[in-house]
Amino acid sequence: MADRRTSIAVFTRDLRVNDNPVLTAAAAAEFTIPMFVQDTVIADSSFSNRHRQHFLNAGLADLDASLQQLGAALVIRSGDPVEEVARMAERFDVESVHIAADASGYARARERRLHRVLACQRRRLVVHEAVITVHPLGEITPSGSDHFSVFSPYYRRWRDQRRRPLVPVPDRIDLPEGLSQGRVPAGAAAHDWQGGETVARHRANEWFADGLADYLDHHDDLAADGTSRLSPYLHFGNLSPVELASKADQRPSRGSEAYVRQLAWRDFHHQVLAARPAAAWQDYRYRDDQWSDPGRLLDAWRAGQTGFPLVDAGMRELIETGWMHNRSRLVTGSFLTKTLYLDWRHGARHFLDHLVDGDLANNNLNWQWVAGTGTDTRPNRVLNPLRQAERYDPDARYVRRWVPELADLQDPRDVHEPWRLPEIERKALGYPEPIADLAAGRAHFLATRGGGQ
Repeated sequence: MADRRTSIAVFTRDLRVNDNPVLTAAAAAEFTIPMFVQDTVIADSSFSNRHRQHFLNAGLADLDASLQQLGAALVIRSGDPVEEVARMAERFDVESVHIAADASGYARARERRLHRVLACQRRRLVVHEAVITVHPLGEITPSGSDHFSVFSPYYRRWRDQRRRPLVPVPDRIDLPEGLSQGRVPAGAAAHDWQGGETVARHRANEWFADGLADYLDHHDDLAADGTSRLSPYLHFGNLSPVELASKADQRPSRGSEAYVRQLAWRDFHHQVLAARPAAAWQDYRYRDDQWSDPGRLLDAWRAGQTGFPLVDAGMRELIETGWMHNRSRLVTGSFLTKTLYLDWRHGARHFLDHLVDGDLANNNLNWQWVAGTGTDTRPNRVLNPLRQAERYDPDARYVRRWVPELADLQDPRDVHEPWRLPEIERKALGYPEPIADLAAGRAHFLATRGGGQ
């Protein structure tokens, strides 16, 4: 029998009305308060860079418009989420509060605090799994452990695991009387990123029709950028990962299989973080690294002034657009941690400061994977930016796009290795000399880390 009292649907990273178990369950009540709290702790941290804040604002405005079509509106508050939700629950004598499970230590602590406060008020907290991820965070585990630490066996289990069914959009949502909505932020573009569920579903439909089948063949092509570019929408929950996986399976191809595998990687990192919250900033596997003093090397890397064009192209793309191709993320990360031998946390923080899709689980655990302190089964592999350029940017179109100093060079090899040019030509380019020697950097890393592959 449907709950005939008042409920709250607390939106966090699930800013959508389609396939949202939090909203659908809360809407079974006679009155429902769809609520988002702008957490001032997050707003004042690196988790709220200008790209992400613009993207978030657009998502909130779009969510409000969708809720109004259902007869309701998005109620906005600012402050401590637990205090704001508890205050709302007490004022409207709420029977149940619904929220999505999340992976970070901060989100889990917020959930525990909310449970305690609501229990003191004699109200229920309902935590919904498989809202932010395809499968519940702690559902897929190996024998004798609370999480998988290697992707391949996790993926085999992940693929065999039955997914929850998609949930319908509520037919109607009624707000209780006397409720003040608060100020919904105006939607604005984050560079060329339009936030919100409406845009997200349009982009997803277009990419599924035109890009999914060829994803395996083109996802590493830097110039073509054949990736889905849906990660910001997944981070903010404008799209349901369960729905994306289901749609991909309905279009069987090598490309769809590769794409679903990427959704599994996303779940994998979230289940690691959920089980080991400290891994957000502490080595998942301690290597006794004696990281070098960053000094000017870190500044050059951040600015895209390393003298290695592929590395610099990625770093400049990040600063200008709030986005970086995944292959570039791997190359720039390997260069920082294994050529310059600088602490991966410097890179993780810089990415979070700029990425529109900056996600603690994916960003930081991918950084650990690249640095060899995470779940990579080959922790000492080093990605050579020159070999990576030959393979993934053979015509140098990607580098020319983001490193204009080299755009007029005709030979792709000159673009990727400008130090080959005569000194007078190099100086005329206005492009920096390399800040490191690749072979020496690799040798230093392996000797300091302990060697071996």
